[in-house]
Amino acid sequence: MEPAFSLRVVGLMSGTSHDGVDGAACDLRLAGDTLTLTPLGHLSTPYPAALRSGLVATLPPAATTAEAVCRLDTGVGQAFADVATRAVAELCGGRADLVVSHGQTLFHWAPAGGGVQGTLQIGEPAWIAEATGLPVVSGLRTRDVAAGGQGAPLVGLFDALWLAGRPGAVALNLGGIANVTVLSGATPVAFDTGPACALLDAATRHVTGGRLTYDADGALAARGRVLPRLLERLLDEPYYARPAPKSTGKELFHLSYLLDRLGPTEPTAEDLFATLVALTARTVADAVRHTAAEVVASGGGTRNPVLMAALRSELPGVAVRTSDELGVPSQAKEALAFAVLGWHTWHGLPGVLPGATGARHASVLGSVTPGADGRYPPGRGSGVGVPGRLEILRPA
Repeated sequence: MEPAFSLRVVGLMSGTSHDGVDGAACDLRLAGDTLTLTPLGHLSTPYPAALRSGLVATLPPAATTAEAVCRLDTGVGQAFADVATRAVAELCGGRADLVVSHGQTLFHWAPAGGGVQGTLQIGEPAWIAEATGLPVVSGLRTRDVAAGGQGAPLVGLFDALWLAGRPGAVALNLGGIANVTVLSGATPVAFDTGPACALLDAATRHVTGGRLTYDADGALAARGRVLPRLLERLLDEPYYARPAPKSTGKELFHLSYLLDRLGPTEPTAEDLFATLVALTARTVADAVRHTAAEVVASGGGTRNPVLMAALRSELPGVAVRTSDELGVPSQAKEALAFAVLGWHTWHGLPGVLPGATGARHASVLGSVTPGADGRYPPGRGSGVGVPGRLEILRPA
């Protein structure tokens, strides 16, 4: 590989579901203005039970201590390091050039009346660099926030390059929070539409006493009916009316938020789940129904057939498909997107599109922790050009 233009990259991601670490490996090579991505495979590892319990106990609206945050930062960093080490050995044939770590979002400071003031992702990258010997790009969200952007979602650049040439395409990720990249306007815009699985997962843990963490295959929702009055109360959330770009998280959409809106009589689990599915489908559809000719979905929510059916019902005449159909595994899409962002950082290129997150300008994202050889990125001096499209290749 030409070192200035090609990299073998491992992308690491843990989203708002905070259930484990996704790792995806790929070869990235620039030729002309086309960045070619060849997936090498992906893997997913659940967090150790004690670590996940610690995260659940620390996430909003819970209070925490500096000691708890320090312990979690180390634990998450070590969990990411384990996945990175496995990915290099199992997916990359023992050789990679770069690791890109999203880390675990612990808090996204997004006041109701204004822009994002800060964002905190934990998972110390030094653990990854020490375990793999590779340089690590991390902390990608904060620079965009410092420039006045939302810092989330950050997949807009990947989506715009990947879906270039597909008029009216909307990229949708259904994680704990649902986010979209809308490509129909003069300038792509990326924003969070509201909860995808966050309230569903919180409700699952609540009604099962923690025995289950999610509604597998939408089984409970499939047996329920949508409760119009409850859906109306849930839709009466000011966040949905705010203009894009915007971002949110479990700082807003958590179990206490949901219980406060149930009213004096708690519905059956089945009806509650059916209504929460309807909420996600409606808020996603409302955000894109006037611009989308095609919705390309990824994330854990795509495994819920009831949710996908509700989304298709809300968007008649719009093709709703998964990213797998376009060569990007839906469970690995975000990890691959961060690998692409890390490739940009390594070459000194901005990782966001102008205007996509509301930032004053596009920034080179993140910080680099050197690997065993102390190597730093070549930056813009490498002569690498700015990609204009992303081509997904099947591995040989």
